[in-house]
Amino acid sequence: MKQKIITVIGGAGFIGRSVVEKLAREGARVIILTRNTNKANTLKPLGDVGQITAVSGDALDDAALESVIAPADMVVNLVGILAPSGKQSFEATQADLPKRIAALAKMHNVEKIVHVSAIGADLKSKSRYGASKAEGERSVLRGFSPTTILRPSIVFGPGDGFFNRFGQMAMLAPALPVIGGGRNLMQPVYVGDVADAVVTALSNPETNDHVYELGGPNVYSFKKLMEMTCAAVGRKRPLVSVPFALMHIPAAFLQFLPNPPVTRDQLYLLEQDNVVGKTAKGFADLGIKPQSVEAHITDYLAHLRPGGRFAQK
Repeated sequence: MKQKIITVIGGAGFIGRSVVEKLAREGARVIILTRNTNKANTLKPLGDVGQITAVSGDALDDAALESVIAPADMVVNLVGILAPSGKQSFEATQADLPKRIAALAKMHNVEKIVHVSAIGADLKSKSRYGASKAEGERSVLRGFSPTTILRPSIVFGPGDGFFNRFGQMAMLAPALPVIGGGRNLMQPVYVGDVADAVVTALSNPETNDHVYELGGPNVYSFKKLMEMTCAAVGRKRPLVSVPFALMHIPAAFLQFLPNPPVTRDQLYLLEQDNVVGKTAKGFADLGIKPQSVEAHITDYLAHLRPGGRFAQK
């Protein structure tokens, strides 16, 4: 990886920070394409002077996309959304963008693409999120070789949008909702382990044109994860079961908010387990031992405890 030019599309996000940091440690030169250069500029101290470059631009713009792919030896695509917003639709960002990345990578003789998708990617999914993820995978695999597809489960770590969101809810709400009784299963994966998988996939030709599903060492029910969150933030909150059918009513209206707490599309995802398939390639095939939720959650949610991180127990 030393001195390789790696373009990370969507590199200023939650997963992107860990990926950029690990690539810098490997000696790679990193180009980040992001709409938020102020956020991306905070990543520059992770490398030496000039090692990390932030380029302002929208990945949905062909000129901006080509400007960062043309000089690259390898490309990592981390772009994904949980809910549509303006022109950031599921079709544009998760189905069409990978196809465009593959075409430009082929045009400019890129060595490899690592495409980060998600467990639950399925062309037949009721969820547009899941179906568009599958469409993106199919497009990039058809359009460019070698490509490695990584499908993580729920990704956790400092600054995540899962445990932090529910931890903040536990600070204020008298109870936490568990949709459908919270029986659906999840296999949360640590953000640093996902970043390790990206670096391994870039450097290991044995991963070429394979799909890997990434889950942590343990499987939990959604209800159990809510109990763990409440314990980590030191809040005792009852968990109230809400039927899926009932949640679809408010979700139909909430999905139009700028940052909706839940959408109907997300409810379709929650109806399915989010765990590594029994026959899928995974961390073991990449030589990585994943870390557990218990190893991290109490530490990085400590600021949400009564009195904060440094409060006396």
